[in-house]
Amino acid sequence: MFINISFVADHGAMGMVAGYLSMLVALIFVFVGVKRYRDVNLGGVIGFWKAVGVGLCIGLVASLFYIFGWELYMWRTGGTFMAEYIANSVADMRAAGKPAAEIAKFSSEMGALAEQYKNPLFRMALTLTEILPVALLVSIVSAALLRRSSFMPATQPRG
Repeated sequence: MFINISFVADHGAMGMVAGYLSMLVALIFVFVGVKRYRDVNLGGVIGFWKAVGVGLCIGLVASLFYIFGWELYMWRTGGTFMAEYIANSVADMRAAGKPAAEIAKFSSEMGALAEQYKNPLFRMALTLTEILPVALLVSIVSAALLRRSSFMPATQPRG
């Protein structure tokens, strides 16, 4: 997250793409964790729902770290994210030639959201909704692949 924020200062589409790609990279550990649990703890066999559960548990821990990281970023920057996001979005809308009424409506709605965003519990819940669906998707894909014991079977130690 910090690398993404440091190098992709865009609060628009490019920032979102980079953000979700960084989430996917971080959530590779869901796959690794489910595979390790299957191979080490369960002797190389895991059911789909058990794998989804293990993946979601790992994903929830990753989500907590994501939320903590975002809160740290907000603290470090003085909480300027929403103001910058709104200003960039309004500038993009003006550059695209959007009508003034549409821009005013957007600004009003985002201003109300920015007020809610000042509440840490609201902000944490909203941040959770960013990463949790990705964690769920990675958990389901990992479970679908790893439920087959023939998929990336455990290697036997040489001895």
